[in-house]
Amino acid sequence: MEPGQRRVLPDTPDGRLLDLIETAKAHFRAKVEHPFRIIKCQFGFRKVFYRGIRNNDLKLKLLFALANLWMVRERIPDPA
Repeated sequence: MEPGQRRVLPDTPDGRLLDLIETAKAHFRAKVEHPFRIIKCQFGFRKVFYRGIRNNDLKLKLLFALANLWMVRERIPDPA
């Protein structure tokens, strides 16, 4: 759905269904884009050029693992 069209959905069962679908898509998009923001902003990878598929794959896996740890850092207990 194009931006601005969600506001003008009709107040019918079909319109409410489309609104629920768009809400679900927005929730999913937010969950997927959050780790990318962490990698780009927190770890300083705003402009990155990877060389080769193997290096790209390994670096991305490591970065997403670090992003997952960053997101749950408050839930991890202190060792001391």
